[in-house]
Amino acid sequence: MSSNDEWTPRSPLHTGLRGRCPRCGQGHLFKGFLALREECEVCGLDYSFADPADGPAFFVICFACVPSVFLGVWLEVQYNAPLWVHLLVTGPFMLLTCIPPLRPLKGWLVASQFFYKAEEGKLVRKSDATPAR
Repeated sequence: MSSNDEWTPRSPLHTGLRGRCPRCGQGHLFKGFLALREECEVCGLDYSFADPADGPAFFVICFACVPSVFLGVWLEVQYNAPLWVHLLVTGPFMLLTCIPPLRPLKGWLVASQFFYKAEEGKLVRKSDATPAR
C-alpha cells in the first residue's frame, strides 16, 4: 500500500500531537526526542517530505518564552529578587514551558504538511509558461 489514496485522511492534530505517522496513524514519527525517522515502520511512508524548519521553536518562543520573561521581570520588579531566586524559579519555569511542547508541535507541523500536501513555493514567469497558439 504505497499510494496515499488508499489511506483515509487523518487529522494532523490527532496524529501529529501524538507523534504518529500522518498517513496510517500507527507508526512512529520520531526516532529520538526531535529527530524524525526515515520512514514509517507500518505503512512505509517516506518522511523526506517533512521540513518543519524553525516552526516549533517559533511557536515555543511566542507562547512559552514570553510568559517566562514576564515572570522574571515581575519577580525583579515586585520583590527585587536576587540572582539565585531567578535561577531557581525562572530557569526551571522556562525549561518546563519551552522543552516539552517542541515535540508535539513538530509532529503537528509535519502531519499538517502531509495532510495539506504542502510543497516548496515555485514562481512561474510568463516567459516560462508554454506559449498559447
